[in-house]
Amino acid sequence: MPYDTQPPASHFINGSYVEDTAGTPIEVIYPATGAKIATVHCATPAIIEQAIISARQAQVAWAALSGTERGRILRRASDMLRACNHDLSVLETYDTGKPYQETSVADATSGADALEYFGGLAATLTGEHIQLGENWVYTRREALGLCVGIGAWNYPTQIACWKGAPALACGNAMVFKPSETTPLCALKVAEILHEAGLPAGVYNVVQGMGEVGQALVTDPRVDKVSLTGSVPTGRRVYAAAAEGIKHVTMELGGKSPLIIFDDADIENAVGGAILGNFYSSGQVCSNGTRVFVHKAIKEQFLTRLTERLSKAVIGDPMDPETSFGPMVSERQMRVVLGCIEKGQAEGARLVTGGGRIDREGFYLQPTVFADVTDDMSIAREEIFGPVMAVLDFEDEDDVMTRANDTEFGLAAGVFTKDLTRAHRVAARFEAGTCYINTYNDAPVEAPFGGSKNSGVGRENSKAAIEHYSQLKSVFVRMDDVEAPF
Repeated sequence: MPYDTQPPASHFINGSYVEDTAGTPIEVIYPATGAKIATVHCATPAIIEQAIISARQAQVAWAALSGTERGRILRRASDMLRACNHDLSVLETYDTGKPYQETSVADATSGADALEYFGGLAATLTGEHIQLGENWVYTRREALGLCVGIGAWNYPTQIACWKGAPALACGNAMVFKPSETTPLCALKVAEILHEAGLPAGVYNVVQGMGEVGQALVTDPRVDKVSLTGSVPTGRRVYAAAAEGIKHVTMELGGKSPLIIFDDADIENAVGGAILGNFYSSGQVCSNGTRVFVHKAIKEQFLTRLTERLSKAVIGDPMDPETSFGPMVSERQMRVVLGCIEKGQAEGARLVTGGGRIDREGFYLQPTVFADVTDDMSIAREEIFGPVMAVLDFEDEDDVMTRANDTEFGLAAGVFTKDLTRAHRVAARFEAGTCYINTYNDAPVEAPFGGSKNSGVGRENSKAAIEHYSQLKSVFVRMDDVEAPF
């Protein structure tokens, strides 16, 4: 292989790579070929202990620095991530199978944005003064302590930074466990942070599967847990964290609605639907996979959508011309194929796609179903693959009721030229992240997160500071104390 994908060791702890081959081996598979490209080992209890101890020890001195000093290191790391964008994008493509055309603009760059944003915010983290006559109260914004981050496999570099940047800006230390499916990129994030001047032990990466995550989440020395994952995983992690009354952020799954009214710009609506269903081969938690299209334009929409999907360049993810890559793993490919079979069995009309692509690797055709009804499994269950369900509607009130009839509430979108209607619909969506005449934009300046079963808390923006810090109130009495005896 022309690129060295085998890391120096499985874990990054206390400022250096650390190995313990007693841990269960995890084979890293390149989704485009099915070939093994690296092996890492699950964290043993000794590795987990080493990471927690080093993080706890380093956190005290890190929190004692001024926000300006912490921010300077994060901004330096941001610059270094951008300088290494090509190599990091290549590694992300090997790790996930996503096309280089995508990873080069959406992964390390997004992580760098987070480090830059929270690096700039770190110096602004202040309390307030509250005058009460001659007495007064002041508040201090303080670090939580040790944060555990648990990542998903679809955006390994981005998630390592989205969780790490606000945690570090607030003076916390972090132990980050990437998904066992994509274990490589977070190690590079940790390495770059350390090279940028982050003190050893402040950001650590350990590998592993569920049992490693469970050990981290339930450790009494951990103060905060931030998970990106599925709803079932979120329930387990949330419950485990609750035992220790830990702070939590849960960024979970979705089955988000995208409503396209009959006055929408068709090209933009099709583009939004493509971004909300087929970017990253459909492996995005906020995807708008229930596409409600007004009956008056449904066939026009489907025709143009099929035409544009036919222009997807499916091939070697390392080729900059490739715009659609494989699923992340054979297991995920099989899951999605099962969902496609369900859609056909339940009577949805297959417009395009529907099968595996005849080449090595885990490639599926971009798939579109029409005439989908609300009770079909492909309209109820999160698929996490390149499968779009198109549903008909005519009435705004009716489609709003149907759009919100889901256990999820991560994202929602609307396309219309009527901006009064657009804002009215956005206000009625039961979702944490909404879009008007666009889909899946995720600038670091804006809060990102869900409602209902899609999670709690927010990532990115100033809102994230509330989830990685706590307020202390200090009452100062200037007059005499009055007591009953």
